[in-house]
Amino acid sequence: MLEEKNDNLPQVDGEQNETSQESVTIISQSVLEEIDNSNAEENEDESVKDKHDIPVLDYDTLSKEELTNELEQLVANHKVMAIKDHVEEIKKAFTSKYNDLVDEKKEEFNETNTDENASFEYHFPLKNKFDTLYNEYRTKRNEHYNQLQKNLKSNFSSRTELIEELKSLVDGTTEEVLSIGDMFKKVNSIRERWKSSGAIPKDKYNIIWNDYHFHLERFYDLIHLDKEARDLDFKHNLEQKQHIILKAKELLSETDIMKAFRDLQLLHRIWKEEVGPVDRDQREVVWNEFSDITKLMHEKREVFFSKAKEREQANLVTKNEIVTLISGVANEKVVNHNEWQGQIKKIETLRDAFFKAGKVPVEETEASWAIFKNAVRSFNVNKNAFYKNIKSEQQDNLNTKMQLVEKAKALKDNSDFHATTPIMKKIQDDWKKVGHVPRKHSDKIWKEFKDACNHYFDNMHKMRNVEEKVEVEAFENKKNYLDTLKEFELSGEHKTDLDIIKTHIATWKGFGKVPFNRRHIEGKFNKILDALFEKLSLSKKDTEMMKFSAKLDQLVENEDGRAIEKEQFFIRKKVEEVQNEIFQLENNIQFISSSSKGENPFIKEVQKNIERHKEDLKMWKEKQEKIKEL
Repeated sequence: MLEEKNDNLPQVDGEQNETSQESVTIISQSVLEEIDNSNAEENEDESVKDKHDIPVLDYDTLSKEELTNELEQLVANHKVMAIKDHVEEIKKAFTSKYNDLVDEKKEEFNETNTDENASFEYHFPLKNKFDTLYNEYRTKRNEHYNQLQKNLKSNFSSRTELIEELKSLVDGTTEEVLSIGDMFKKVNSIRERWKSSGAIPKDKYNIIWNDYHFHLERFYDLIHLDKEARDLDFKHNLEQKQHIILKAKELLSETDIMKAFRDLQLLHRIWKEEVGPVDRDQREVVWNEFSDITKLMHEKREVFFSKAKEREQANLVTKNEIVTLISGVANEKVVNHNEWQGQIKKIETLRDAFFKAGKVPVEETEASWAIFKNAVRSFNVNKNAFYKNIKSEQQDNLNTKMQLVEKAKALKDNSDFHATTPIMKKIQDDWKKVGHVPRKHSDKIWKEFKDACNHYFDNMHKMRNVEEKVEVEAFENKKNYLDTLKEFELSGEHKTDLDIIKTHIATWKGFGKVPFNRRHIEGKFNKILDALFEKLSLSKKDTEMMKFSAKLDQLVENEDGRAIEKEQFFIRKKVEEVQNEIFQLENNIQFISSSSKGENPFIKEVQKNIERHKEDLKMWKEKQEKIKEL
């Protein structure tokens, strides 16, 4: 406490003691204790004073990344004890946000996990960086603290010895007899050594300072005989204290209330630690004047705190409104992924707004945080339930796509392109119809599928490039052969001519397939065959079947599956038509009287027609059997 308030200090009389007690009541006792305790702390470790030069941020409004960056720059650029309060507030804010994140991830895991044996794990790289920085701070703090304790112990011993030396001087127990002048020199020496003796433990601060000032004032009372020297010292001390009072008055105009109060605290420290006593008649006057200023500053600070409380209350209202909005979003009905993504963005925006809303009253902090977490948790429960179903569907999709990958891999080296290509194309179509798979498997499984398909179709295209060259060569051969065939004439010998025509057909077939856009040459060849068959004395059936065989050979050679299917459909229809025609003719005969059947020319004609249709039916059925063999 300040020396003017120490009950152990000498008093002029009971009236002055009562006045001193009244002066104490001018200022709130708690404020003086706060100033004394703060000065004691700063005296113990000078680096603590630097904390006032470091901006105090609203750490609750910062993101985890911003908190980590702030911690990094504090540890790198400031004394460890100056950032103590800042670091602890940063750690508190970061831990709160990190725990909230972990709770959210754990809830999401519990809601969506389908493996009963899986255990929750969550790695957040930023947490490792934060812990590393905080551990670096703790190491520096511990090293600083250990060294500080050694220094404090040594300094306390030195100051105790100085007090004993001052006490011996005042009590006259020194070994030598000193004049007043020599005693002044000794006291000044003690005062200089006292100033430079360093910090002491804060719990000893007030006791040892009061003890020191008690014996110092005893010294001044002792040397009252040398009034001129004493008055000169009192005058010097009075001027210093009046200067302090002037500085304190100037602080009342400072707009930064907290800075002004810290500066006032420093003035109290100088008043107590560096300035000696004044004349007894002036002690109460200057102290009361200084105390009145302290009271005014205290009142201004109370107004500042009151406004801060109002702001915190307004922040609480804002945060409660944000929680209401979060609850509203959580209760909205959402049915698809895109809508959920929109809701997630809304919640992220509201969460940021909540964190940036500022501090709330201390007594409301936990409750405000709890209702916020419950509202966010409610949203996450609904979101996770939706994505749990999505995850199950995606797992089914993954299994389906993995099966398609295996099919594609099994076929990728198949060289039967005519049979395999439709299957590969169907596999690709089936792939497109399958929905999303879990993101962590998506790229890998798509690469496997794409590689298998590309491998197959690359091989097919290489083969087709070779085939195209062969087909162009086949076209040129057929074109030249066609020119030769146009000049061919039948010999008139049926068997010889038939064998030659069959040889022409075999030779033509042997040239192979021609390019698709040049298949018109097949029609030219068929026209020449038709003309040759007409000149031969072949039955209609033989001629038709030879032409049909040549046509089928061309379709097979050209791998024209659709044309073959159309031909098969046409023949099946013809078989049905001829069968129906025969049935109708035979049915019509039943209505003619049996007595006239044998001689009736109409009936004879119908019967001949039936026989012709039966021959046609036999031919069409042979064609049908022949095409079935393909």
